[in-house]
Amino acid sequence: MTTEATINGVDLQELHGFREKAREDPSCADRNPIALAEWKGGDRSLVRIGDETIEMNAPGTLSPMQLLLASLAACDVDVASQHAALLGLKLESLSVEAKGHFNVRSYIGLEDAPASGYDGIDYTIRLRAPGASTDQIARLRQAIERSSPVGDPLTRSVPLRLSVEVETA
Repeated sequence: MTTEATINGVDLQELHGFREKAREDPSCADRNPIALAEWKGGDRSLVRIGDETIEMNAPGTLSPMQLLLASLAACDVDVASQHAALLGLKLESLSVEAKGHFNVRSYIGLEDAPASGYDGIDYTIRLRAPGASTDQIARLRQAIERSSPVGDPLTRSVPLRLSVEVETA
């Protein structure tokens, strides 16, 4: 395995330091983001997370369903590059293609319609890693499947708790 300080743009010393810190104090790895989406008319919204914003469903922007696929793909680019670095694999290229199918009949209020979310998502990770062994690629795949913060809740039932607060005056 290589002993380089940075592989695939990942600072291994920093990553190993954080891993050790998280091993000693698991709470330092906790994340609690809050997203606030504000209606901007029609089906458009402006989403804020901290100081960052993203407009959705406006012309030239992504829809929430597209963003879900994009989030999975982008997350797994991050996870794959990081775990490849931990395995000493130098990547020359990496891409993730995610695709899925959903039907909007329930979304538009039709009775007896199927659920409006994705009924399946397929994704493919393509990478070029000269010299990678079959074992390294198998370990990388396992790490991606186990470590993806976006992929994880898509593979299990995560509780959603809805609250509705109404102003009538």
